[in-house]
Order: sequence, then C-alpha cells, then structure tokens
Amino acid sequence: MMQLDTEAKSRTRFFWGIGLAWLPFLFFFVPAILNAFRGVVSNKATGLGAVAGGLAEGLATFGLVAIVVSEIAAVVLLVRSFSGGRPLHSFLSVLSIGCALLVVAVLGLMVWLVSHSPLFFR
Repeated sequence: MMQLDTEAKSRTRFFWGIGLAWLPFLFFFVPAILNAFRGVVSNKATGLGAVAGGLAEGLATFGLVAIVVSEIAAVVLLVRSFSGGRPLHSFLSVLSIGCALLVVAVLGLMVWLVSHSPLFFR
C-alpha cells in the first residue's frame, strides 16, 4: 500500500513537472519567435532590433516572473520524481530539466544585457 502511494505521488510530481517545464516554452518562445520573424518579413526589417521587438512582446504577454517561477518549480518537481526504474520517465525528466534550465539561463542573460545596456541608463 505504501509503495503504491509513493508511486502515485511520484507520478503526479512527474506530470506537473513536465507541464511546468514545457508551458513557458510553448506559450512564450514559440509564439514570440514566430511573431518576431513575422514582423521581420512583413516590414522587411533586418537586425537585432526587429527580432527583439517580438521577444519583448512575448515577455510582456506571459510575464518574466511567471516563467522563472514555473521553470524553477518544474525542476524541483522533476528532481523529486526522478526514479531509476523508469527509463522513459528519466529521459523525459532530464530533457525537461535541461530545457527549463536553458530557459532560465536565456532569460537571465536577456535581463542582464538589458540592464547593462547604455541605452537602458539614458
């Protein structure tokens, strides 16, 4: 009985972790990147400014804090549900943890670049 209860909790943590890890990627990065490139094509604009506008719109829509919180929660849940008995779950956990950490690193880099930009302090 105790084994089944522990396995059910682990499975619940796994699914919540997978959902939280991929949620920002699906609702922020994919639409923001598509929107950025759609703007580049329609305006025939080139350069980093054209792409950054689409990414900034995506950040304003979903929220930087919500993304970071959901990614950290996903990593915690996936690490707690990690088990050696299920190779597919382990692979998906490692893949999702890597994706979540990559998202947090990219957002941290973006915030650092914006805060250290000479245009930010004018």
